[in-house]
Amino acid sequence: MKNRITDLRAERDWTQADLAQRISVSRQTIIAIEKGKFDPSLPVAFRIAKVFGLAIEEVFLDEQ
Repeated sequence: MKNRITDLRAERDWTQADLAQRISVSRQTIIAIEKGKFDPSLPVAFRIAKVFGLAIEEVFLDEQ
């Protein structure tokens, strides 16, 4: 699943560790999600969207 997490973090000058801490996951989890190697669970996806103040659909993009 494609996502805009890297761009959204950069807009806020957040590191991967900053985001990880804000949503209570490991930095390695953020790295894997950003690279598309791991699709987050629904609760994690909601936390990511919420921390950016966006809807899930604005963070995670349908690849079709």
